Amino acid sequence: MHFYRASFSQDKIRRIVSDMEHKSWKRKNNTGVPEEVIHHLVAGVEVPLLHFPLLEKTGIVKEGFTTRLGGVSEGIFSTMNLSFTRGDEEEAVRENYRRLASALDVDYDKFVFTDQTHTTNVRKVTAEDAGNGLTREREFHDTDGLITDVPGLVLSTFYADCVPLYFVDPVHCAIGLSHSGWRGTVNRMGKATIEAMRREYGSRPEELRCAIGPSICQDCYEVSGDVAVEFERAFAGHEHEILIAKENGKYQLDLWKANEIVLLDAGVLPEHIEITDICTCCNPDLLFSHRASHGKRGNLGAFLCLK
Repeated sequence: MHFYRASFSQDKIRRIVSDMEHKSWKRKNNTGVPEEVIHHLVAGVEVPLLHFPLLEKTGIVKEGFTTRLGGVSEGIFSTMNLSFTRGDEEEAVRENYRRLASALDVDYDKFVFTDQTHTTNVRKVTAEDAGNGLTREREFHDTDGLITDVPGLVLSTFYADCVPLYFVDPVHCAIGLSHSGWRGTVNRMGKATIEAMRREYGSRPEELRCAIGPSICQDCYEVSGDVAVEFERAFAGHEHEILIAKENGKYQLDLWKANEIVLLDAGVLPEHIEITDICTCCNPDLLFSHRASHGKRGNLGAFLCLK
């Protein structure tokens, strides 16, 4: 595959590699999921990505979750920022996508972006959607989930604490990728994605392989009483599994567990779910976190593609 590379200095590339050598992950449960893989590109460029073994074992997908390392962005966006809308230089972001395409071994013009507004809207995408958001203007809006059965399309969702949800149907060769913040979780975005895949491709929940990706952990995620009430209503009977009350009237919310409950209630088998042990907020040197950075940050990305 041709590797597109903009005219950034070799010195910068060496500094990025040096930075990667001195950082280590803080993991919550030491499950080792997802796994970090360093992808070696041309000219000594290294792009670290996080991968889910359960999804890889299906043999039908290419998948990954980015870190903030391996790109060329600077300052608060350093270095693998994937957002065009937070103030970063456009050419730096495009170079980051070129590197990402090479690391994932996908085509630069086949990415398909969501337009995330904390909905439970899921869109079926086809070959006509290739490049949406990257090589051409977004042609759909208010979309937090994507599904497809078209090989080569790279489903793309974006994060800085919210929860990525991956879905792989190895029987019908279909995939889904969804963004689930607290609003998406309380409204069961995972269920909405599964229902869309069942409607469009005949997917059965018990045949799906799913992953809950890097996002903010319960220890870091304090929410107001109003948010807690919504979760108590939506997850009746599971309140004590996902909420810890605090003396200040606020709560610590476990989005990982809440999304696991959503998937299980939708019919996904427990052994077919992998759950991250990496928190975005606990790893601000390695991942962008809105809460840890007080909003001064770039975006991470989750990506899923049928081979």
